[in-house]
Amino acid sequence: MYKLLLCWRYLRTRWIALVCVASVMLGVATMIVVNAVMAGFAHEMQSRIHGILSDLVFESHSLSGFQDPKWHMEEITRAAGGDIEGMTPTVAVPAMLSFQVRGQWLTRQVMFIGIDESTHSLVSDFGSYLQHPENRRQLSFTLRDGDYDTFDSQAEGQAGENGPTRPAMAGAGWPHRRMRVAREKLWREKMGARGDAAAEPARPIDQQVDAVLAATNANGEQPAATDDPAGPPSDSTSDSPQAAVAARRDPFRAVRPEEGDTMDPAKEQFTGIVPGIGLASFRDSDGVDRFLVLPGDDVKITFPTAGTPPKAVSDTFTIIDFYESKMSEYDSNFVFVPIAALQRMRGMFDPQTGIPSVNSIQIRLKPGADLNVVRDRLRKAFPAEMYAVSTWRDKQGPLLSAVDMEMAVLNILLFLIIAVAGFGILAIFFMIVVEKTRDIGILKSLGAGSAGIAGIFLGYGLFLGLVGAGVGLALGLAITWNINAIRTGVEWCTGQRVFDPSIYYFFKIPTIVDPFTVAWIIAGAVGIAVAASVLPALRAARLHPVEALRHD
Repeated sequence: MYKLLLCWRYLRTRWIALVCVASVMLGVATMIVVNAVMAGFAHEMQSRIHGILSDLVFESHSLSGFQDPKWHMEEITRAAGGDIEGMTPTVAVPAMLSFQVRGQWLTRQVMFIGIDESTHSLVSDFGSYLQHPENRRQLSFTLRDGDYDTFDSQAEGQAGENGPTRPAMAGAGWPHRRMRVAREKLWREKMGARGDAAAEPARPIDQQVDAVLAATNANGEQPAATDDPAGPPSDSTSDSPQAAVAARRDPFRAVRPEEGDTMDPAKEQFTGIVPGIGLASFRDSDGVDRFLVLPGDDVKITFPTAGTPPKAVSDTFTIIDFYESKMSEYDSNFVFVPIAALQRMRGMFDPQTGIPSVNSIQIRLKPGADLNVVRDRLRKAFPAEMYAVSTWRDKQGPLLSAVDMEMAVLNILLFLIIAVAGFGILAIFFMIVVEKTRDIGILKSLGAGSAGIAGIFLGYGLFLGLVGAGVGLALGLAITWNINAIRTGVEWCTGQRVFDPSIYYFFKIPTIVDPFTVAWIIAGAVGIAVAASVLPALRAARLHPVEALRHD
């Protein structure tokens, strides 16, 4: 009992102990906050990666792919047992995307991916990243008649005051396409009437169109957007014969009609595509997205055929929507197209049987299924020389490993803060042993054993660790749960953005408090405090009563 009383007395009267308590408190609070933020970032990143990639990817080593995906899916189902929830075939090929901005052609390197819009939503969260509400419910590669989101649909608060606005998307779709065609037609007509259609070849076409429109508006004339305000025919599809013919035409022939060409871009579209939003826009310093192209614009894509040797082919496509996963690697690289259209253009059909070829099969497993076990089953069932089977973690292994390594190194460095507190406890306890030598001699002369004397200092270290860890736990959780309010206050005081969403694409700092992580932080802090008191406790326990009483 006397040991607890002395520990409590030292804790209340020795104000220097507050230094040790503060050191442990700050170390624990810092580790809790940093681990919560890092866990939040890692969770968001993995969720967005997994939202695009399916659980398992069954793919060919060859760019030309493998034939008969239906037979392959049946064999995969047989090999994996009852663990498969859904599958869909895909075709992926490197390509070059080109479009015009103010008369200048911009070319981007992309991955051109053919998907089945009816089954792709079964294996990934791709649909939830689209910008049109109807496409989020069911993807269609036909252009929509407006109603695209005018805010960041993936941002926190979405249409709230913290979400970035996208005013250009208000007129996207068929309204934008009809207006673009009308502007082109008006410019051609005005330039032809003046007889100087080629008078200013060096000027970008957008500037010439704006000049013509300004002159037209000054004369009180208004351009007609289209003769058919109802938009495209309701039964038009990207795989129809009309769309197949349209996919081989120039999108601007409506204003440069040629003999035998009857397509009107104000009423018809080319094969639809869904590019990542990073390919078509950038975010300015005010948090507003500026678009280079919009749904309704036509672009050209060049890609290799499936023949040997492959040949480069080019075709025209119509943007029907954007997807935004918040992963720049995907948003600035992927372009999605109907798989049947891509197979047809690449020649991925057997000329005799008509059986198509694909590059890969995306597989989603049932909840609770072990990814690695199913992956190993498929690897045994199919020859490794022809096929590769990997999980979504395998596909992003280097990135996920780098994040785990960063978290481990960061925890080691932050734990040194608590280690510094341990050295402080060690120094203070040695000072207390020297100062209380006579008191230790009196206690031993009254019958206190060496174990009892050592227990006083070990209990004192335990008290310091528990108090410091407890206060640090409360402080760390308070900061974690209010970190976004703290960020707002810091931004208000400094006038600068602490967590710029234009860089991180998060509109609040994500945090996840893991009870297991908090438990080992607390246990580690208390353990260091107790370990730091061992040497002083041993020195006090070994003091001889007579020598201790003689101590001056």
